[in-house]
Amino acid sequence: MDTPAMDFPAELGNFLRTRRARLQPEDVGLVRYGTRRRVPGLRREELAQLAGVSVAYYTRLEQGQSHQASEGVLDALARALRLTADERAHLRALARPGAAPRRPAVRHDKVRPGVRQLLAAVADVPALALGPRYEILAWNRLGHALTAGHLDFDSPGRPQDRPNAQRLLFLDPHTRELYPDRDEETRRAVSALRVTAGQRPDDQQLAELIGELSMKSSEFSSLWARHVVHNCTFGTKRFHHPLVGDLELDFEMMQTPDGSGQGVLMYTAAQDSPSEAALRLLAAERGPVVRVLEPERP
Repeated sequence: MDTPAMDFPAELGNFLRTRRARLQPEDVGLVRYGTRRRVPGLRREELAQLAGVSVAYYTRLEQGQSHQASEGVLDALARALRLTADERAHLRALARPGAAPRRPAVRHDKVRPGVRQLLAAVADVPALALGPRYEILAWNRLGHALTAGHLDFDSPGRPQDRPNAQRLLFLDPHTRELYPDRDEETRRAVSALRVTAGQRPDDQQLAELIGELSMKSSEFSSLWARHVVHNCTFGTKRFHHPLVGDLELDFEMMQTPDGSGQGVLMYTAAQDSPSEAALRLLAAERGPVVRVLEPERP
């Protein structure tokens, strides 16, 4: 049976409740009366007051009974809830899904030859090409060695067993041991997936991935329920690699300009650092692999 598409009214209500719960009256300049409150964070009437809307209207919005909220209302709610830029964009995506721009009709399950050449050209930098659902479409030899050396190098080219970065993080024992800061890594992954889900309301395969992870991983399910939203495109990660030990690497996620939703994820180490030495050792351990430049089969 197909996984149902995202229930945007319900997701909007969940998002508003979680954002409301993280604020206290004193955080937003309101006077707290009494010490016993039935709900964490702001009450509905307090948020409605801050946003300048009626309690009845806000309640309908949170309960999924009001559709296509105006830009003015969404701006007021975003200010009252002190949303970040990513959270504001997510609020709009949930509240007005019909207004989201249509994605171009381009293939996103294969990488262009130019992207493959880029991966091969940066041979001393771990690099992966990711699809819009975090499926791994290609990698260079160092990207493979760093993130999933226990998998077949050619697996990204086979749709039936193509690895997925989110699935590996939550369901694969090897990947579980790869990140010493696992709590931070899983929060970062789920918050980025939240952004993607808001941007792709009609993506059936994405909905199926979220459903699978929710069923198979209580860790994922708990994080997903928190509705944290953050588009993580750069930062620093620590690895504990089984061959070369500990590394601290900066990462950059760069979107391809063709509208496919694909991106290239690259890791770099500080010059003359122990992590740079560890990457060189890892490259030497794995040996040369040139198949990344093979042409795709039709």
